[in-house]
Amino acid sequence: MADATGGTGGTGSSGSSGTGGTGSGRSGSHDGVRAIVTGGASGIGAAIAAALQDRGATVAVLDLQPSTAEGFLSITCDVSDDASVRTAVATAVEQLGGLDVLVNNAGIGAQGTVEDNGDDEWRRVYEVNVLGAVRLSRAALPHLRASGNASIVNTCSIAATAGLPQRALYSATKGAIAALTRAMAADHIREGIRVNAVNPGTADTPWVARLLSTAGDPAAERAALEARQPHGRLVQAEEVAEAVAYLTSPLARSTTGVDLAVDGGMQALRLRPA
Repeated sequence: MADATGGTGGTGSSGSSGTGGTGSGRSGSHDGVRAIVTGGASGIGAAIAAALQDRGATVAVLDLQPSTAEGFLSITCDVSDDASVRTAVATAVEQLGGLDVLVNNAGIGAQGTVEDNGDDEWRRVYEVNVLGAVRLSRAALPHLRASGNASIVNTCSIAATAGLPQRALYSATKGAIAALTRAMAADHIREGIRVNAVNPGTADTPWVARLLSTAGDPAAERAALEARQPHGRLVQAEEVAEAVAYLTSPLARSTTGVDLAVDGGMQALRLRPA
């Protein structure tokens, strides 16, 4: 069975701002919050950007591809390139008027055992999934120190906490993100900067849809992935976004160094067969 866990969003974005979010009615908790979301043009990243905006945040979406959603400042950014990251963050901070929240969501997937990918592929995926978060955090920290509600959230994965087949490279990058999150939380807590991670299970995203489309029997493959998660379905991007909204809320100031699982119980539960 091909595992479909992985791939959180793009690696950058360009475009313009528009007028509105999804209108969930949960406005207010993030009033005045200025946020950057990487990989925010699609999938989990787009859901995170919308959730923060719905709650009153002003959001800059950084992605390789333009965001077509209205209401966001959209900036082209390649997280594998330090100059691109620094330029994008500086542009976002200038237009937002400061920075309170960074969501390191940009990421790419990888399949195979430890034997199946050569050094170049390992470097390519690490450049995006790990060093991308490092570059964004490094560029954002000087601005976050000036915030009264500074928060970084890293999109991690169930692959960091459970051994999944055919996911050696991807799991290694997400394990690095989990460790980095805790280290950063320790480094920056006395600066008033909270650092947390969100760990989605296998999510219903465009990346997973593309992976399923290559399976011999896409319907059977999807059913197998759903059955693997204790709640019997794929995680929705909006569910991950809700977790990120909590972690970035000014009301969560005592929450730091946390890996928040949004995986239908996959990490913690061991159910007997039905």
